[in-house]
Formats: sequence, structure tokens, C-alpha cells
Amino acid sequence: MIIAKAKKRENIAEYILYMWQIEDLIRANNLDIDEISKNIIEKFDQPTTVKKEIRNWYEGLIDLFREEGIKQSGHLQFVQNTINDLNELHLQLLKSPDHLDYIDSYNQAREGIIELTNKSKGNVENEIEACFNGLYGILVLRLQQKTISPSTAEAMGRISKLVAMLAKKYKLIEEGKIEL
Repeated sequence: MIIAKAKKRENIAEYILYMWQIEDLIRANNLDIDEISKNIIEKFDQPTTVKKEIRNWYEGLIDLFREEGIKQSGHLQFVQNTINDLNELHLQLLKSPDHLDYIDSYNQAREGIIELTNKSKGNVENEIEACFNGLYGILVLRLQQKTISPSTAEAMGRISKLVAMLAKKYKLIEEGKIEL
């Protein structure tokens, strides 16, 4: 909860990846708040009142898992909505002559995005979701200390750069510092 709030404010892309990790943690603990409390919440060096807030946050997420029918797989709707919002911004930026830096970054990443989209076999709604799937996949592989081929690392580097630029532009628009 504390980390999620900070990430959402500072970097929307990191927020999405963090929330996907939270989804995986919730599933790994079988949507059981007592397990989550024991394995996650109690490890936070926070006062009891903050731990209670964190527990309430996890309980709310677990309720959403059940309501949205994503116990085994899928993403929370509010997280998916954030990805969809980023995709809308992505499409607007691609049409804007004021954001040639973004268009250039996209063109450099495009081949990798197409490959990710094709590998998803219809399980992604848009290009930005495909980018996040790839970034999350690389994160998981690194956590598992698995080898990543140089060509995959290179393609994901270009995709990472694009997503970072998208997140930065999102923040600047949210702050009213740039317009489309």
C-alpha cells in the first residue's frame, strides 16, 4: 500500500509492475489474508496502525480478486484500466508532431512489440499491455536467475526505454506541464 501509493505518484510504469507482483504474491498465498499477514505484512518495519492499514489494503484486493473472478490469473480491473489509459496516451503521442522523440523510440521498439504481441496469442488487449508483459517476464526471469539472450535483452531494452518515456510523459501531463 505504502509502496504502491508512492510508485503511482512517481512512476506509473513501476506502479503497474509492482501491482502485478502484488497480484502474484496474493495468489502465492492462496488469497489468504492470514498467510499474507504472516509472510508479508509482519515483515514490514511499521507501527501496528500502519500494518493494520496494509492488512486492510490486502483484504480489499483479495475481495476484488473474488469479485472480478481472477483467483487463478488475470489482472485487477483498476490496474488493467491504468494500462488502457497508458495505451490511449501512447496512441495520442504517436499521432502528435510535438512528440517526435516518442515516435522515434516507438519505431526502435516496434519490432520487439510486434514479437511480444504475437507471442501472447491474443491474450493482450493492446501494444502497451504487450510491453508490460515483456517487462514483467524479464523481471521474473531475472529473479529466477535465468539466462536472457542478448537479442531479447536488446529488444527489451528498447521497449523499456519506450515505456519509461511513456511514463514520464504521463506524469508531465498529469502535472499539467505538457499537453497533447
